[in-house]
Amino acid sequence: MKIVLTITLFLFCLCINAQWQPVTGYMATPWTLDVSADKPHSEYPRPIMERREWMNLNGLWNYAILPKGAAEPWHFDGQILVPFPIESSLSGVGKHPTSAQELWYEREFELPSRWRRKDILLHFGAVDFKADVWINDSLVASHNGGFTEFSANISRHLYRKGKQRIVVRVWDPTDDGFQPRGKQVNSPGGIWYTPVSGIWQTVWIEPVSLNYMESIRIIPNIDDGTVLVETHTHQPQSYAEIVVSVYDGNRKIMTKRGHNNSYVLLNMPKNFKMWTPDNPFLYGLKIELKEDKMPIDQVRSYVAMRKISSEQDEKGIQRLCLNHKPIFMYGPLDQGWWPDGLYTAPTDSAMLYDLQQTKALGFNMIRKHVKVEPARWYTYCDRIGLLVWQDMPNGDRSPEWQNNKFYDGNEFTRSEESDAQYRQEWHEILKQLESYPSIAVWIPFNEAWGQYDTENMASWTRYMDPNRLVNPASGGNYYYCGDILDVHHYPEPRLTLTDPNRINVIGEYGGIGLPVEGHLWQPDKNWGYIQYKTGDEVTNQYVNYASMLIELIPQGCSAAVYTQTTDVETEVNGLMTYDRRVLKVDKQRVHDINQYVISQLK
Repeated sequence: MKIVLTITLFLFCLCINAQWQPVTGYMATPWTLDVSADKPHSEYPRPIMERREWMNLNGLWNYAILPKGAAEPWHFDGQILVPFPIESSLSGVGKHPTSAQELWYEREFELPSRWRRKDILLHFGAVDFKADVWINDSLVASHNGGFTEFSANISRHLYRKGKQRIVVRVWDPTDDGFQPRGKQVNSPGGIWYTPVSGIWQTVWIEPVSLNYMESIRIIPNIDDGTVLVETHTHQPQSYAEIVVSVYDGNRKIMTKRGHNNSYVLLNMPKNFKMWTPDNPFLYGLKIELKEDKMPIDQVRSYVAMRKISSEQDEKGIQRLCLNHKPIFMYGPLDQGWWPDGLYTAPTDSAMLYDLQQTKALGFNMIRKHVKVEPARWYTYCDRIGLLVWQDMPNGDRSPEWQNNKFYDGNEFTRSEESDAQYRQEWHEILKQLESYPSIAVWIPFNEAWGQYDTENMASWTRYMDPNRLVNPASGGNYYYCGDILDVHHYPEPRLTLTDPNRINVIGEYGGIGLPVEGHLWQPDKNWGYIQYKTGDEVTNQYVNYASMLIELIPQGCSAAVYTQTTDVETEVNGLMTYDRRVLKVDKQRVHDINQYVISQLK
């Protein structure tokens, strides 16, 4: 009996959402039925900087697809469910705007009366790719970049009362353009997937005072037992103060004050608790902005006492270290795609499920592959103890790929516009994610995809964040720069190139394929690097490859990334099927061998 649900099967259960119907004929997940047109992704979207009052603008918006450069539409094509990208089933549309078209959104909202004396901030988690935003016919924001958040203070454009109108225009050329796009292509197939356009993360507003915290930065230092909390406020010249309180559970352990738009240096207790994947302890933070001793802004956050470094072991081998102890980082390549929502998980619980399964399989790390996730994903990694290697999404074109030697050819040369877009978006990603303790490694390039100016880019990445390691090119092309030399080898793990002066890792291997009937994106088109017919065969081969890793660790291997967490579209080399309904391997056996591999460097 087929277990895969199609949208047709559950339309009968959606009477409450009669005005919204997911696109029929798509593979569904166990959470597809949980999606509501009233409150999709209703959780506060930014828990590392959380305010008490806010309003979620997810839900049904009007949409239209028009020729590029056309005027704002007088009428719309229908409704779309935000925050699901327009190409997805859960958007209710399932259409792909071409590079010659623009996607328009429109909706109305009303502010609570208690917010009338407040400034109002409008936030977008992510919009792919180029977005322009109007409030009541006034342009309030323009942003280029499909993976990073942006905000606008919309207060002076709001009516005193009644309905407010928001309009968003989006242009996304996918692979017709040079912008970072990850694995999106106009003609999907193989390792390249369905395009994602438009709003794909939560839209929300929140009230603030005339002066408020625009951003915070949290940097722990276990060597001197301090935490730096840096704030940037809207009125940096005001005479406000910053007050930071630290909590161990519900117990306040300290409070310290500092100046507006500056930083507070917290001296943690001498017996502070360290963060590790086995014990992911987080201290709670309350950060207040005060004027005349009265709080005018307040956010909740957290910090982990942990350090990522590169150090030599007793044999002189350069190792990844957590809190000055060698650690073998071992995890799956995680692409973050969903059959019903594409870039957007159907629900917050679905997004968490992938991480819980990764942890249950005995991994301690995830490589987030050419995608940036919503903020809540990183907070979940912080909470459950999963280290993250964060890729920069690739874009533009690529030079010749050399994955088994140090490269002596010419690098790809980007246009000034392409270079500026890459740097802008990579800078925004680094700043946006800098305070999440789970992130251990930055990866500017993967397998020469859009790779250029490698040595300078690796140095610039380290300059932007000296508290993490830089893996300059996962899988090549290789230059003598950064902290890590990362080789890819399929299917079995091998160190085909090493550097005694850097950490040596296997950034991709595996790809053991198993097509599971009834759980395939396209039943007649699927592939893996190698394929088997049963879950037992996949498990046996997985354990065999993991055993090979054990032999490579004394030779200098310090981390490995298995491809991959789930099937994605026509790829069937996931540990789980694309719909997340079938775990293809024996969970206990995989957990045990993974933990045994990790234990080799404890």
